[in-house]
Amino acid sequence: MPTAAPPSRADLDRLKLERLRALLGTILPANRFYAEKLARVRQPPESLAELEAWPFTYKEELVAGARSGIPANLTWPADRYVRFHQTSGTHGRPLPVFDTAADWAWWMECWREVLDRGGVRAGDRVLVASSFGPYAGFWSAFDAVLDRGAMAVPTGGMPSLARLELARGLGATVLVATPSYALHLAEVARDRKIDTARLPLRLVIVAGEPGGSIPAVRARIAEAWGADVLDHAGATEVGPWGAGTLAGTGVDVIEPCFHAEFLAVETGRAAEPGELSELVLTTLGRAGAPVIRYRTGDLVRPLWPDAGAACPWVRLDGGILGRTDDMLVVRGVNIFPGSIDDIVRSFPEIVEYRLTVETVSSLDAIRLEVEDHLAAPDRVARELQVRLGLRVDVAAVPIGTLPRFEGKGRRVVDRRTSAGHPVA
Repeated sequence: MPTAAPPSRADLDRLKLERLRALLGTILPANRFYAEKLARVRQPPESLAELEAWPFTYKEELVAGARSGIPANLTWPADRYVRFHQTSGTHGRPLPVFDTAADWAWWMECWREVLDRGGVRAGDRVLVASSFGPYAGFWSAFDAVLDRGAMAVPTGGMPSLARLELARGLGATVLVATPSYALHLAEVARDRKIDTARLPLRLVIVAGEPGGSIPAVRARIAEAWGADVLDHAGATEVGPWGAGTLAGTGVDVIEPCFHAEFLAVETGRAAEPGELSELVLTTLGRAGAPVIRYRTGDLVRPLWPDAGAACPWVRLDGGILGRTDDMLVVRGVNIFPGSIDDIVRSFPEIVEYRLTVETVSSLDAIRLEVEDHLAAPDRVARELQVRLGLRVDVAAVPIGTLPRFEGKGRRVVDRRTSAGHPVA
């Protein structure tokens, strides 16, 4: 399934409709989950607009429908599948996810767009800084690098210093990591007097959490490594659906492989350009474990390109801004973890931070702890007041005392009596 952009939005929509009809023709009625869910839907669809009346798919129903570790949305018997992964379970029970060999080949096709945008080529040495585990993201990156003909360097189970020494010894040219870990690895390099500027590293591909499209975070990573930064977005149960650019912030939905819809947070209706909305995705090539109108929970601001644009794919301004279940409402103000990240990371002397929201005397109280080489928290408090409109108690803590993260960072903790769980 090639990802090359058709010449116009109309051509792209025709291609997506063709692929959606082919997908439905393959999975119905073999896929019991979607045969039942779409039983009252006219088939085949004559336009993409018809999807707006179709039922949504929720992660909760996929988790609840899994039996004995077998996903609910499989098209074929389990013995036809060759790969097992699962979601992180950050907000609930992990979801098992299976892929056939053909599904995994589709993953690789999506990843080719990401690697193309980063200029990754045969001969590159790509260090994948992850412990891997059962999560699909870094496994798919690793296999995509192999598919490209570049050297894929695994580092599962290695401590940060060993990863740095390996990168230096091999002459790694590309680093794949979460934004949090890319910054932490650079911090370890500074502490050990390893000059990252002397490494041949030219590109950092970041994924797994917001950061690659947050200006301050992106700038910190680029400066720390003397390299370009490329954002990427995906999910184990959906696939690698988004690719950023080297030129700036934002993520494009890889639309030849995915159909995207946007539900306005305020109204629940189709979002207008730039309106805060939840991303809804339909896979167009993952027949073994499809998701149709899947509520991702990712908060975004969609922008559609002007007619005649070189790429007609929809762009998410600022990338993923947060998640519907991560958004904090503090004293009537909506706060996204990405906004906190952008503000705090704009201070180069701050190494790490943690934000805690608590209930004190029936009122919301916000406390920010920062590892600050200047030990001057007042300047941070002033910036938060200006940009968020909230008074935040900021305190400096000793360097090295706050948690570090290889995977998704969890720097925002909600301890209010009404909160269901911490968020990040």
